Amino acid sequence: MEAVVNLYQEMMKCADPRIQGYPLMGSPLLMTSILLTYVYFVLSLGPRIMANRKPFQLRSFMIVYNFSLVALSLYIVYEMVRVAWLFLFSKFIELMDTVIFILRKKDGQVTFLHVFHHSVLPWSWWWGVKIAPGGMGSFHAMINSSVHVVMYLYYGLSAIGPAAQPYLWWKKHMTAIQLIQFVLVSLHISQYYFMPSCNYQYPVIIHLIWMYGTIFFGLFSNFWYQSYTKGKRLPRVLQQNGVPGTAKVKAN
Repeated sequence: MEAVVNLYQEMMKCADPRIQGYPLMGSPLLMTSILLTYVYFVLSLGPRIMANRKPFQLRSFMIVYNFSLVALSLYIVYEMVRVAWLFLFSKFIELMDTVIFILRKKDGQVTFLHVFHHSVLPWSWWWGVKIAPGGMGSFHAMINSSVHVVMYLYYGLSAIGPAAQPYLWWKKHMTAIQLIQFVLVSLHISQYYFMPSCNYQYPVIIHLIWMYGTIFFGLFSNFWYQSYTKGKRLPRVLQQNGVPGTAKVKAN
């Protein structure tokens, strides 16, 4: 335990002073508490609360929520390096994705991939923003925010209802875009390993980003295979009729 405390104290000494006064950034306790509460709610408390209740529709909220994230992601892409903290903060806003699933009783969409992605990413990015904002990690933020512009545009249009359905033919391509994202992130960060010298202040951040890109490429590839090749997430009628995997499912 003493070794853990000493490691924590050493890491806090390395914290970037520019980020100290930002919300959530004073200590890892608050952000860790939020993420643990999120996991507990979506995996246990939320489903129990909703067990004997009718699902909420939340249509108006979902339209405002998704299009707000489109605007926020566009701004992050535009500003890039200067909004490292805002990118992190957007990950906490996006926890609402799963809360919406629970309140609408769409428990089947609360997969391991979904919860793992929404909880691990903000936790690891907190440390990156705390001690090494900007630099090589900014490319990851730019690519992810670009993908989220497309993703939340789709979800916002979906929330509008049947009127928007003819314009939502590109659902399957979103998972492909996410897979390309992880390839680009891993390739970009891999240049570090081929440089004769690099003065990036904390190489552990480089290793974490490379691991993130590789692990999530594997997880999203499995999602693609299960959803569109084997068709396990298709509606039962389509599964019984042997229709190829073209159903609309939310990878997120």
